[in-house]
Amino acid sequence: MNLVILCVAVTFIPMAASAAGPAPENSRQAQTASGTEDLKNPDPKIRIKTARELGQTGSPSVVPALAAALSDPNPKVRREVVIALASIRVSQSLDALIGATTDSDEEVRWLAIKGIEGYYTGQTPKSSAGFMGFMGKQYRSVKRQFIQNTLEVPPGTAVDIRAIAALDRAMMDNRYPKAQLEATRALGVLRARPAVTDLVATAHSQDSDLARQALNSLAAIQDTAAGPKLVDLLDSPSRKVRQDAAVTVGILRTRSAVPKLQWMYANSSKKETREKALEGLAYVGDPASGPVFLKALSSPDNPIQISAAEGLARSKYQPALPELLRAAPAEKKTAVRLAMEFAITALGRNDYLSSLVNDLASNTDIAQAYLTELARDPVFLSKLYPYMDSRTADVRRGLCNVLLYSGDSTSIQPLETASHDSNGSVASAALRALAAVRHRASAPPPSGQ
Repeated sequence: MNLVILCVAVTFIPMAASAAGPAPENSRQAQTASGTEDLKNPDPKIRIKTARELGQTGSPSVVPALAAALSDPNPKVRREVVIALASIRVSQSLDALIGATTDSDEEVRWLAIKGIEGYYTGQTPKSSAGFMGFMGKQYRSVKRQFIQNTLEVPPGTAVDIRAIAALDRAMMDNRYPKAQLEATRALGVLRARPAVTDLVATAHSQDSDLARQALNSLAAIQDTAAGPKLVDLLDSPSRKVRQDAAVTVGILRTRSAVPKLQWMYANSSKKETREKALEGLAYVGDPASGPVFLKALSSPDNPIQISAAEGLARSKYQPALPELLRAAPAEKKTAVRLAMEFAITALGRNDYLSSLVNDLASNTDIAQAYLTELARDPVFLSKLYPYMDSRTADVRRGLCNVLLYSGDSTSIQPLETASHDSNGSVASAALRALAAVRHRASAPPPSGQ
């Protein structure tokens, strides 16, 4: 809400309001119009303050005035205007944010990119502090591990192609490296498949941080056609790029990368490179790698053990089942145990299905990821429905989140029931999943199927 107007209302209006009722609509419009006029005040401090207050109103009626203020000569004003626009999630704001991605000020561009991302995820920039911290220390000084984006758009979200095009252009513009890197990340968050070709080109950038972010985004989008175009990066002069490429080609199920990944795992002198190579092999899940996974299962290195178990699961390597059944009960390390339970379940045994489901309450992210992957098999999916009646709310909510990504038309009835759950968070998760499942059920199948 506009803080200045609120103060006036609290101080002067209550007595009149009690006698005459709420202020007429045209009065509120007049107040808003008066506020927008201050965007033209000669004092930039007043324009900044006005933009901030207009954003706090959340009113779509102020968007045209804010959009016009994007031509303000003062970049500090434009930054505040972009933050205000990003906080009002209507289509006119998105149009303005798309235009702001070409601003001459890099911070304005960066905020506009964050605003576009937030239009779809609900997480919008609240101030420019994030950019300043970014400028000071992130990406260039921090050697990050490869991780997939934890922020993502809900399944079935239709992203405006103009927004994707704007982010793509920002990614390809190396005059503004911080905005370029942020746009590359945002394309992954928004699952921007139309940008895959340019993301592949960006993954070959000489800037290793930019290349790694492009690989991260390609892994998030999961367009398997991109995988073969990244295999050459397994020979990148940058060790970090080689490691991230190993994981990315794995996530993209690039079978042509298997020989190189096996070589990297067997011959690299760097522990982390061996771990990433086996992780990539585990994602591919080629049956030819089964013996490699089985041997690695007894490694003292936890990441190697986890990838080995996951590889056995995806490759359906049945000869490993006796060893998995022997090792799982004695395993003390939670992450390794869960990976072994995932493998045993993927190989057709239900000995640990209840354990995996119950782990939704204590090891939520790991158990949810494994169950989501397993539930892509319709036969396995049906085995989850009886657990929707679990006495534990965290389990019920976790299963709704699994169905959000892997549910099909058979999930609609269980989710409709869960949408009336006495626990509000479970009901909310069920409604979100129900919307995604209905969208998938009504969508036409991919071409060629």
